[in-house]
Amino acid sequence: MKDSRLEGFYKKTPEERLKIVRDFADLTDEEVSIISNTGALSVDQADRMIENVIGTMPMTLGIAVNFLINGTDYLIPMAIEEPSVVAAASNAAKIARQRGGFTTSSTDPVMIGQIQLTGVADPEEAKSAILEKKDEIMDLCNSKDPMLVKYGGGARDVEVRVIPTDRGPMVITHILVDCRDAMGANAVNTMAEAVAPLIERVTGGKVYLRIISNLAEHRLARAEAVFDKDLIGGEEVVDGILEAYEFAKADPFRAATHNKGVMNGISAAVIATGNDSRAIESGCHSYASMTGQYRPLTTYREDAEGNLVGGIEVPMAVGLVGGATKVHPTARINVRILGVKTASELGEVFAALGLAQNFAALRALATEGIQRGHMSLHARNIATSVGAREDEIDKIVEILVRERNVRMDRAEEVLRDLRSEENSRS
Repeated sequence: MKDSRLEGFYKKTPEERLKIVRDFADLTDEEVSIISNTGALSVDQADRMIENVIGTMPMTLGIAVNFLINGTDYLIPMAIEEPSVVAAASNAAKIARQRGGFTTSSTDPVMIGQIQLTGVADPEEAKSAILEKKDEIMDLCNSKDPMLVKYGGGARDVEVRVIPTDRGPMVITHILVDCRDAMGANAVNTMAEAVAPLIERVTGGKVYLRIISNLAEHRLARAEAVFDKDLIGGEEVVDGILEAYEFAKADPFRAATHNKGVMNGISAAVIATGNDSRAIESGCHSYASMTGQYRPLTTYREDAEGNLVGGIEVPMAVGLVGGATKVHPTARINVRILGVKTASELGEVFAALGLAQNFAALRALATEGIQRGHMSLHARNIATSVGAREDEIDKIVEILVRERNVRMDRAEEVLRDLRSEENSRS
């Protein structure tokens, strides 16, 4: 009988943990070797990053090319398993650069720390009491991170909201913190925890949560590009993309997939640079919902010449200091490939990539459909998964794509036929 209750598992070495997992899951020597082959990230490094480490999981790393952003050329590393994404982004960037590439901008890197106050008889009075202590709150915050203040960051403002809940009204204090080139979670959380006793003292209430918000509405990255109508297929394609955009704007079911296309680009680059992809994804999707309906993160319009103009605005809480960005060897190299100097520049590059990725998806949908672009690479993956040899893969791919029938069972049939023919000739 297998038992997942492993007392003291965390105290063991990665090698000891892997042996336990091997016995639990009946892994082969080859499977153990695959998990143990850590590549650039050593087991010791991995063991310091998260808990219960047994190895690492490599991910395909590609480079999106052709990006011209604010007059500067970029190569953008993307860590993603989905075929066609890197190629689509590169092609979109190639089209965009014919009209000057991407123009980007961003707001200051300000994050929100939330302090949740409960149990006050008069929420509005508590709100006033907190705001009266604004200067004291900011001084207390800044005393917790003098290095951040030294580099031009630190607490910038205090906001207070009263929100109704099923457990009664709550008074939510927001501390706004300029995090400079850090994502900011550690600094903001430390400040929020330091402020909590002061808020309790001046209001008589009880503080529970004190933590950063990943809805970084003050830390926005924007990008815009003009896609020449003749390069993308003419007026009919422009109209098709505009129709697709309006569909997403009106329907959250479509908007979810529309924004998935945006995040195909952004998340892949965020992961490649060792940033927090879960924080970025939750922030972007929350931002898409701030009107009360989930909406597209991008916008599209037609200019006076009939060209397509695309834009994007997304919260972008990314950093260049701290976290895996500095610890993971591949992430450090990917940041060097990008050549960015500030977290704001990094966020703007990601915004441009998200716009490019979304445009490419909409263009495919408005013309040939999304499957054709995916088909060849997907067919190659299918051929490999059914056990085709290197000399057999291209033949199987050709047949599956020609038939437009990229399925596992069909790939198995084709492989059997190929080998049967080969045996009959020998």
